[in-house]
Amino acid sequence: MEGLSPEDKSNIVRGHKAAISNPNVSDEAKSNSQNVIDELGNAHYGQENAKSKDEGNVLRGYKATISNPGVSDEAKQHAQQKLDEAGQ
Repeated sequence: MEGLSPEDKSNIVRGHKAAISNPNVSDEAKSNSQNVIDELGNAHYGQENAKSKDEGNVLRGYKATISNPGVSDEAKQHAQQKLDEAGQ
């Protein structure tokens, strides 16, 4: 399966994972799907981004917390502390 983009590999893996978890799929097909997943190395397009949060979005969330009248003073203090630590 050479020549596939990372996104294509991810889509293939997702499809095979769905087949494995589908109770209507035969054991033979599930075994084949597992072999394909193993061959592709359990590839996930954009997996690194899914685990890390965008710092800009996090900081904007803290700023929103501070200006939200429905948020407790304790939460606002925590948000301000995080912003101070980030130099904002």
